[in-house]
Amino acid sequence: MGLKRRTKVDSSFSMASMTDIIFLLLIFFMLSSTVVIPNAIKVTLPQSKKQTSAKPLTRVTIDANLNYYVAVGKDREKQVSFDEITPFLQSSYVQEPEMFVALYADETVPYKEIVKILNIANENKFKMVLATRPQQKR
Repeated sequence: MGLKRRTKVDSSFSMASMTDIIFLLLIFFMLSSTVVIPNAIKVTLPQSKKQTSAKPLTRVTIDANLNYYVAVGKDREKQVSFDEITPFLQSSYVQEPEMFVALYADETVPYKEIVKILNIANENKFKMVLATRPQQKR
């Protein structure tokens, strides 16, 4: 008896299911990449175990009430407005070009107030030292 197959076996591979898998993988990676938030910057603030050996000639002090005080050498601090700080530092720089400016800020002073003083120093290329108290031993 001659039995014949009516259907022929197709040896080609269907790519329809492969495109579905690729599409699902693409969606998965797009969604998972938006969920991942990299923690790129970790800041550890320094402690003041050591004090600087540089003796500042000029001092800028900010107290808890955001009052500004300036002084040169062993002179007493005098209260000034924020706008008077730059001319004071510039005149001190003319007298001593190698001066260091020490910034004494109360720990309750907002960071933006400290940055204002640092910007003045940066614009005029003054050497700035942030004054800290020694670390307490436990």
